[in-house]
Amino acid sequence: MTYTPRQPSIFSRIPYWLLAIGLLFVLGSWAIAGSTTYSQILRALQGGIGTTLWVTATAFSAATLLGLAIALARTSGNRVLREIATCYVELIRGIPVLVFLFYVAFVGAPGMVGALNWLLQPFDAAITIRQFDFAWRAIVALTVCYSAFIAEIFRAGIEAVDRGQLEAARSLGLSRWKCFRLVTFPQALRTILPPLANDFVSMIKDSALVSALGVQDITQLGKVYSSGTFLFFETYNVVAFLYLSMTISLSLLIKLLERALQQNSRQPL
Repeated sequence: MTYTPRQPSIFSRIPYWLLAIGLLFVLGSWAIAGSTTYSQILRALQGGIGTTLWVTATAFSAATLLGLAIALARTSGNRVLREIATCYVELIRGIPVLVFLFYVAFVGAPGMVGALNWLLQPFDAAITIRQFDFAWRAIVALTVCYSAFIAEIFRAGIEAVDRGQLEAARSLGLSRWKCFRLVTFPQALRTILPPLANDFVSMIKDSALVSALGVQDITQLGKVYSSGTFLFFETYNVVAFLYLSMTISLSLLIKLLERALQQNSRQPL
């Protein structure tokens, strides 16, 4: 008689930490749905969800483009570009995000408005500092801060590509741009995507700092609601639940992405 090993059930393949998080999510959803107080708090904070996601998506998109440009400068053959890009990365990474947020909002923004008004003098036009919304100041600050970290992710991915492949592509007559677009970037993308997605999750959490400027995100609305009702425990429970729902969902998607990339990398060419 041949012994056939039992196939593990789907539940045995699910990690315990994921089951624990799923249980907490179910309990949190049940508590919010079954409590009038929590439901009212959720309704008061739901307007901040869109603001949080909008600020994060806009800043991260701009930071990705700026980070790619800086990474290309850091890996270029021009020493001047390399030195300028390296100086930018080291300076920005050494400043806390909250400090840079205040610097952009109260120092950089007035300076930019003054420079723009100087350029608009021949056209008899001018703008005021009040027209520079605090949400956009926060987006500029997050863009600059995260571009330095994203530049290092792109640089590491680009430098991980075998130099021999680039030399072979150049010997076939491909230009530098075509080498990057057809050879370097597609291979570097496998290395770049997982940490890049992790930075997006980190930006969702760091977007809570924009509440220091009065931007009406989840944290700011929670601060206003709790100070008016004195329901600090309940309000910040909901705030934490909303952030956890977004970050954990994205983290699970990142793990699925990493697994898919690993499977594709094992397939023969």
